[in-house]
Amino acid sequence: MPRQESGAGAEARAGGPGAVGARRFLLCLYLVGFLDLFGVSMVVPLLSLHVKSLGASPTVAGIVGSSYGILQLFSSTLVGCWSDVVGRRSSLLVCILFSALGYLILGASTNVFLFALARIPVGIFKHTLSISRALLSDLVSEKERPLVIGQFNAASSVGFILGPMVGGYLTELDGGFYLTAFICCCVFLLNAGLVWLFPWREAKLSRTEQARPAGDSPAPWGRTDPPEQQPATPRQSTASTRPARPPWAEVASTLRDMKSLVFSEMWDIFAVRLLMAVAVMLYYSNFVLALEERFGVRPRAAGCLISYSSALGAVGGLALGPLLRLYGHDGRAILLRSSALTCLLLLLHAAARSAALAALCTALLAVSTAVGRTCVTDLQLAAGGAGAGGTVIGVGQSVTAVGRIVAPLLSGLAQEVSPCGPPSLGAALALVAIFLMSLNRARHRGGGRDKLKSE
Repeated sequence: MPRQESGAGAEARAGGPGAVGARRFLLCLYLVGFLDLFGVSMVVPLLSLHVKSLGASPTVAGIVGSSYGILQLFSSTLVGCWSDVVGRRSSLLVCILFSALGYLILGASTNVFLFALARIPVGIFKHTLSISRALLSDLVSEKERPLVIGQFNAASSVGFILGPMVGGYLTELDGGFYLTAFICCCVFLLNAGLVWLFPWREAKLSRTEQARPAGDSPAPWGRTDPPEQQPATPRQSTASTRPARPPWAEVASTLRDMKSLVFSEMWDIFAVRLLMAVAVMLYYSNFVLALEERFGVRPRAAGCLISYSSALGAVGGLALGPLLRLYGHDGRAILLRSSALTCLLLLLHAAARSAALAALCTALLAVSTAVGRTCVTDLQLAAGGAGAGGTVIGVGQSVTAVGRIVAPLLSGLAQEVSPCGPPSLGAALALVAIFLMSLNRARHRGGGRDKLKSE
């Protein structure tokens, strides 16, 4: 007899007693993603201008700028694993509040030291989106997960559309950067209040009302009191038999389990994520400068193009549902095709002879990267297993942080050759990712579909 489909999304469609609470919980999470990127995107485009106004040399500005990626590299996996152990609610609140502290310090940064100090709490604790995606993975069924994460990414992208426009307007005022940073801090505090007021009890009840195989432990996202349940690990089947241990011991145990899992079953997924992340970062690293040098496009027009592309990226996230149905919920097939489209668009952009063709490539690239980003996240979660969503996504964010460190260096070297160098190198890396996916496709063929049919 087929197992009853679990998850808040399934119950919302069925109109069960917890449907309203479950749907409201999902909408609140979408709002958290929107507010997070709205606040960040108000400030981030202004950081380079502000640190320059403080008297920092380009070298110092580059070192300070890279500190965020370095901190994310080491903190992403630890914070994700920590969220698996202590629960999503506590980890979300701590991360949002410390991020707000970082932007508050940024709003008071009148010298380079304070500017660098402000980046430390943000670099360590700015994992709101990662924990939210892990929470979504806990909340919905595996079949619904790509669609719900795509909707979450779309809602977040809307914040990235509006944030730069608001920040650009505010920075033209007297003391505009400090005002913008303070407003960003307030947005994060608002987000913390929203998380505190989440209908956690209703969502938890809607989850536990679903049928579960014998021996499965409740998902850690609903946990608010440590003694109520055992912390989850990547191997959920053995978690219920372990005695209670301190949180630090659970974190260490989860990291050991995740290390073996990454090197045995998930190495290809993370390799593809790294290659595609660096490819796209190379493209955007000199985007405004390249448009100006190649086609004479002014920065304001380039900014409008970025906002327009972000809007299309949001649409791409919403279009993931029909794509999943078209490909029979085969996430690897969609990732392969979106990566191939990304590679082609990078090549076309590098060879473009007109601003119109470059703008078209930029618009389509936003859609292909939005779809690919959601698919690779879903593949990570599927391979990681139940109860380890935070750790898996944290490892993925660490991989992306490596890209943030490597991409600026590669971009500078490629740009020494030609303004078309970064997107050309990005296309080459995307081609390597496609080759890697093609080699491993036979090993995973049918696995995802068979797993879904068994549900």
